[in-house]
Amino acid sequence: MYQSYLFELLGELDDMPRDEAVATVYTETDGDCRIIRDGPGYVVISFEEEKLDPICSRLALTHSVGRYLGSFDPEDLAPIEGAGLPAGTFALRHKRFKGWMADVDSQNLIRKVGAVFSKNNDVDLRHPDTVVNLLMTDQVHAFIEERVFDADLLRERKVSERPFFSPISLHPKYARALINLTGVKRGGTVLDPFCGTGGIVIEAANMGMKAIASDFDPEMVAGTRENMDYYGLALHDFEVIDIGDIPERFHNIDAIACDPPYGRSTKTGGEKIDHIYARALEAFPKVLSEKGKAGVVMPHVFENPYMDLRKVYVQYVHGTLSRYYHIFTRQ
Repeated sequence: MYQSYLFELLGELDDMPRDEAVATVYTETDGDCRIIRDGPGYVVISFEEEKLDPICSRLALTHSVGRYLGSFDPEDLAPIEGAGLPAGTFALRHKRFKGWMADVDSQNLIRKVGAVFSKNNDVDLRHPDTVVNLLMTDQVHAFIEERVFDADLLRERKVSERPFFSPISLHPKYARALINLTGVKRGGTVLDPFCGTGGIVIEAANMGMKAIASDFDPEMVAGTRENMDYYGLALHDFEVIDIGDIPERFHNIDAIACDPPYGRSTKTGGEKIDHIYARALEAFPKVLSEKGKAGVVMPHVFENPYMDLRKVYVQYVHGTLSRYYHIFTRQ
């Protein structure tokens, strides 16, 4: 049975949370889905109900997901008049996305919406059977809360909890989102050719992909293996290898996801960082499958003559440092 679900997105990185949700739904449903609407802080997508759990198990930049009831203006509740709730009690919650609808009296809105739903259901603010969320953005979007993601969803795998780590490593939620944006399926191969301490391959393996790690630094590969063992995850393959040589070692890879080195403290063997990037981007299409994608984090926008740049997402970190999440496809 097809159902429309609202994805309440985290308010960061502009389009990245929306695109991660859409890419994940598309991947898990084999494209059997439809975007109903989207806007600031949300996207509504229709797909088969049975796909909800596998979709939610992957997401990193979504706050909550629930069955979509409808969208309306605060002065006109007609669009939700016929939206029935499951049997039992209910409670209403509301949230403004980034200050939207600041001039709307939220308590008055809740009273009016509550009057609509209380025609057939009783209110129970403490232990409701159903929680109805009102997301206030370009309109008020009502949805039945079904999945809520912990604000620190991946805290058990955060960088400082690993036996081998670097403080500059990518946070697990961004590593996971980067993988999802490549559209790789469960069981597919994910290569991180700059594996560092293994944060990306940890997330890939945790999501059911075949994780492959390589790096020119033997210490990094050994540390990645140590971290994978710590979490009880398997490396499908690994190698100590220079980035330019990976096409000789790896073939027909479904996705590359990596956070290449940058900064003064990074080991580069004396090679300039931009030259490393250029060699990497030349090697990637030789490693990827025909429909494979590469998600690459770099400190500035980097054009690639060997691949098509589909999207760049910018994340301000601190000072003059920003991360640019690139999504490339083969030409």
